[in-house]
Amino acid sequence: MRLLTAGESHGRGLVTVVDGVPAGLALTAAEIDVDLRRRQLGYGRGARQRIERDAVVILGGVRHGRTTGAPVALQVANRDAVSWERVMSPEPVADPPAAVTRLRPGHADLAGALKYGHEDVRDVIERSSARETAARVAGGAVAKALLRVVGMEVWSETRSIGEVECEPTFDEAAVEASEVRCADPAKSAAMIAAIAAARDAGDTLGGVVALRVSGVIPGLGAVGQWDRRLDGRIAQALLSIQSAKGLQVGDAFAAARERGSAVHDPIGVRDGRFVRERNRAGGLEGGMTNGEDLRTDVAFKPISTLMRPLPSADLRTGAPSPAHVERSDVCVVPAAGVVAEAMLAFVLADALCEKFGCDTVDDLCASVERYRTRLAPIDLRR
Repeated sequence: MRLLTAGESHGRGLVTVVDGVPAGLALTAAEIDVDLRRRQLGYGRGARQRIERDAVVILGGVRHGRTTGAPVALQVANRDAVSWERVMSPEPVADPPAAVTRLRPGHADLAGALKYGHEDVRDVIERSSARETAARVAGGAVAKALLRVVGMEVWSETRSIGEVECEPTFDEAAVEASEVRCADPAKSAAMIAAIAAARDAGDTLGGVVALRVSGVIPGLGAVGQWDRRLDGRIAQALLSIQSAKGLQVGDAFAAARERGSAVHDPIGVRDGRFVRERNRAGGLEGGMTNGEDLRTDVAFKPISTLMRPLPSADLRTGAPSPAHVERSDVCVVPAAGVVAEAMLAFVLADALCEKFGCDTVDDLCASVERYRTRLAPIDLRR
């Protein structure tokens, strides 16, 4: 499978193409819209979320509620585009808007302007914006639908915001009822208070999102080459999300301070099946899934756009200048969890199709069942 996105933050809309989706997968726009709406929620989001009402239009690859085997093409309109027609016009305009030249620390502004030779940072801002993640979430919803047909589910929960930490329970109802997507009511309240304090100070907050995948089929990924190892593919996908700066699989950072005898997951046999008494490896060994729940955490830095801007410089003159202020969020960690679900789901769906084929859903499911029969002694789900 391949996932491509196109479009700018304030352009007419975003486009997603998911190639390699098996034929016969049940899929509707309403299912995709559920995740698009979840991405827009969360305490600390900015004014943009009150403007947009993200909803997908399926342009191709689906007929009468089922995929056809052709690339699935999706579009999410930008309602805010009406206010940016002159700024974002694809055609030349008689009275061009003033160029953005004040650089924002922490953003792609300077690196992108240097790389592409832009004199107007707007040309970098629009594509590097996290608005692009709406397109990823739409594509990820397609991947989730495919994973569900073989019993795999992807979950996320906020582990921390700022200095407030909580141990995730992945209680779906409690997580989705929380404005910060944390199941613990007391910790949720503390996270909200921390975000409010940062907002009042003209500042921003980051945090950590925990991810879990249940029903994982063992043997996804490969050991043969570095670029086929699943942990590496997952890391690349998750760290490509805007503001993502760190990742651990299982208990990686705690395990780095311990001895091997305390870290590795002993293998036993119960009722004729291989079992693990714990899952500190996070469901990944040797670049492959081992059948346990897949667990990983992603760290997101604080949003780079500050209402009280940091010192910076002007792109054209090099003169000292406060950073450009673009409308922004205070904290995106709750929404980032939904984006992380999408990217993790896509990598797993890709690995699933790689192993079992991607012509039709029926063929894929039949292949999975044959594989489970062969692995019955170690398939914990049967």
